[in-house]
Amino acid sequence: MKAIFTAIAICCISLSSFAQHISELDEQAWVDSVFATLSNDEKLGQLMVVRLSSIGSNRKVTFYDEAVAEAINKYNIGGICLFQGGPVTQAQYINRFQAMAKTPLLICIDAENGLGMRMDSVISLPRQMMMGAVQDPQLIYEYGRWVGEQCKRAGIQVNYAPVVDINNNPDNPVINDRSFGENKYKVAEYGIMYMKGMQDVGVMACAKHFPGHGDVSVDSHYDLPVINKTREQLDSLELYPFREMFRAGVGSVMIAHLFIPAIDNTANRATSLSYNNVTKLLREELGYKGLTFTDALEMQGVKKFFPDGTASAESLVAGNDMLCLPGDIPGSIAEIKKAIKKKRLRWNEIDERVKKVLRAKYEHGLSRWQPVNTHNLVRDLNTSTDDIKRRIADNAITALRLQDSILPLLPLRGVQKSATEPRVAYLGIGINNDNTFARRMRGNYNADVYHFNYKEDASRIPTLAAQLQTRYDVVVIGIHHYNRFPAGNFGISTAALQLLKEVQQLKKSITFVFGNPYAIKNFCDAKNIIACYDDDATTHDAAADVLKGAIVTKGKLPVTICDAFPSGTGIQSIPAPVSYASAADMNAEKFKAIDSLATQAIQQHAAPGMAVMAVKDGRIIFHKAYGYYTYDSTEKVNLESIYDLASVTKICATTVSVMRLYDQGKLDLNKTLGDYLPWVKGTNKEHLKIDDILLHQAGLKAFIPFYRETIDTATGVPFEGFYSKEQTPQYHIKVADTMYMRNSWEDTIYKRILESPVGPRNKYIYSDNDFIFLGKIVEAISGMPLNEYVYKEFYRKLGLTTTGFLPLQRFPEERIPPTENEKIFRRQLLRGTVHDPGSAMFGGIAGHAGLFSDAYDLAVLMQMILDGGKFNGYYFFSPETIKLFTAYSSKISRRALGFDKPEKDNGISENPYPCRYASPLTFGHTGYTGTCVWVDPKYNLTFIFLSNRVNPEGGTNVKLYRLNTRTNIQDAIYKAIATKEE
Repeated sequence: MKAIFTAIAICCISLSSFAQHISELDEQAWVDSVFATLSNDEKLGQLMVVRLSSIGSNRKVTFYDEAVAEAINKYNIGGICLFQGGPVTQAQYINRFQAMAKTPLLICIDAENGLGMRMDSVISLPRQMMMGAVQDPQLIYEYGRWVGEQCKRAGIQVNYAPVVDINNNPDNPVINDRSFGENKYKVAEYGIMYMKGMQDVGVMACAKHFPGHGDVSVDSHYDLPVINKTREQLDSLELYPFREMFRAGVGSVMIAHLFIPAIDNTANRATSLSYNNVTKLLREELGYKGLTFTDALEMQGVKKFFPDGTASAESLVAGNDMLCLPGDIPGSIAEIKKAIKKKRLRWNEIDERVKKVLRAKYEHGLSRWQPVNTHNLVRDLNTSTDDIKRRIADNAITALRLQDSILPLLPLRGVQKSATEPRVAYLGIGINNDNTFARRMRGNYNADVYHFNYKEDASRIPTLAAQLQTRYDVVVIGIHHYNRFPAGNFGISTAALQLLKEVQQLKKSITFVFGNPYAIKNFCDAKNIIACYDDDATTHDAAADVLKGAIVTKGKLPVTICDAFPSGTGIQSIPAPVSYASAADMNAEKFKAIDSLATQAIQQHAAPGMAVMAVKDGRIIFHKAYGYYTYDSTEKVNLESIYDLASVTKICATTVSVMRLYDQGKLDLNKTLGDYLPWVKGTNKEHLKIDDILLHQAGLKAFIPFYRETIDTATGVPFEGFYSKEQTPQYHIKVADTMYMRNSWEDTIYKRILESPVGPRNKYIYSDNDFIFLGKIVEAISGMPLNEYVYKEFYRKLGLTTTGFLPLQRFPEERIPPTENEKIFRRQLLRGTVHDPGSAMFGGIAGHAGLFSDAYDLAVLMQMILDGGKFNGYYFFSPETIKLFTAYSSKISRRALGFDKPEKDNGISENPYPCRYASPLTFGHTGYTGTCVWVDPKYNLTFIFLSNRVNPEGGTNVKLYRLNTRTNIQDAIYKAIATKEE
């Protein structure tokens, strides 16, 4: 059997080798047959690439198609290089010219950042310096692959990319942001990834500009740059990426117009025309066998000293294969023939190069050329561009310095700012009107936007700087519309720089620089600064997402800006714990069952309105509000509506506080109430253990109706002396609007709790009193009221804006759906005052009820727990503490320590709780007002349901339970994510 497998393997290898041999024979046959048809002049024509620019949207033309047609018919030129124009028009010209050409044309383009660099109607991709900030090489490969796909779709065989020049001169006027950066290893690695991406789809890449154009201060389009470096210096730096590209198999290389005395000290002889550079260094020393292109011979760096056709002849003498944009074709042919006649060049050398060109044409499909299909061409060329642009932006944006805790700057989630939300201004430097980033600032933060362009003088600066200083808590600065290259300090005005230096020193400012990162040399003293590399809508959106913490900064600076920001600088910013998922993950079709369930509940008056949220892997995959605040349908529920959480307070305020104190070693679960609350000593509560209280099995009464002693239970009218319509020093405890309880009665409430009977220890009785005691323990240990403790230790650090007690002190009542229209006790519609009467008699702050929140803030708090108890540099509690408190901890009930859990027989129960598909790891709580929060670590999933089911008739409305609305919606979410994962 082994012998059979070996024989099969040998046979497969032999067949593969045979197929390759046949292919090589086919290639050679085609090359020989085409070559045999060429005259000497046509052979020379095959080595020339001419310019084609069609009429684009700007109506600008630099080389008419008639001239290209003449070059094809008269000289049988080898290739065309596409420049500006529309893709359909260019494709039509390609089809026309290929059809008339005796020998198929090699269609080339200089499209370093995609076809959009040259063609209108095609979206441009980011330049290479932005890619140099990316830390994921695979993304560069995908970028190159897409550029290759664009080229193939447009009928192009060669792209003059990537640039593998090392840009170590910030004043470089021609390469600069076209380079991957100054690190030779990254330039080589990313050049190879870009090259492989293109060549894997059949488009020839071109490494440029050999032997390295990065360390110049003169533009070779206008003069001949000089590089005074030793060969050792060139070998160790400039030549490194080219060596690596050659080893990796790049199809072609472009030769630069440079004067490098260490390579060739012949006066004014550009490297593109240098035998020492092209033949001795490139061919013989480095062993490169691929195709070579000169840089454009019409550039003054070479034309200034070798006019007309002389440069063409000298290029071939130097050892080049193809002449890019030779200009004067008949003059070039004449000068080449003179060089042959003078024996500086031989016909057999020309023949070898022509055959090399023909082989490249065969390898790239030109022996079987098909016309470019122009149907949907523009659409096809743009298909993946937005996605790649966004992925590059998300991965490139670089935080250079973050001294203040500005990030994440959480968006305003309501129409009206709360007292805890910062006042934000946006200063757009270089713009006259709002761009995408400015619009995001207005939308996310209700920010005031100020513009300051580069033509303005300094007269506005004192007033503007003073406004920004006095009116705002945070000033976000964006630097826009400056030039790509460094001449004239990138076009940034002196006045703009003066304004920036003043504003950047404000107590909280952050600067986003949209463009070439070298311009940051002007802002190296900024306290908070982020390099964004580009100034388009995609980058604006990514930067706005960085600001709000939806994405973190992952980029590293590809070049050195100043001493403070050397190459490689990059800080990872702090993410928001919860952000919105992609449109695909929030696909409405997957969640349509929730709409039906919510609509049914509202129609049957289970609740007037509700909000539903699902968070998967830290991303909001569903967030929707339904219905109205009340059944009269006058006020719509929205995503920022703040609900009375009722017993969800037990986990979102009291339990998390107990966890923190336990984690800090300040609270022992095996100790008793008497160990922490001196006022319970001598009572039947003294020896109740903390862990039993957390599990609702300490024997405490479920509920004590404290208010009944204060009212006439027949009429519901309060007895005289217990309440005042106005707040006074003696009547300070607010239980409802215009209703204040006598201060001394609070002591009576505690007395009633202490006097209440205690049942057997090992019996499960869900009790509010358990958590009233736990809230008082938190206060006793911390020395702070419960509301202040949870704000200081949790809500403020997490950036929560709505979660807290006493919401009317922070928000207008319009943000808060009303709960019960209470007929007995408070005798009014409760709105913003806690629904639970016991909590109300504690002034709205108690361990069992009183918390209000919107869904987003609850998601943030739960995500912190899912993420192991850490966020934004804050440590709340350890994963071990989380595991202890959220696991099943009782032998007699489903409870965890403070948290509710699924029923232990959930898989077989006819009435699963909280839903059928919740895993045993799930923990959370439900609330009497129609709320719940459930977290499932198995799926990294949080489910939040908020409603005011008690409006208007209170506890008599049990339709939400009877319809299983919360359960069914939660199960629908599990089904939706299961479909996605399958």
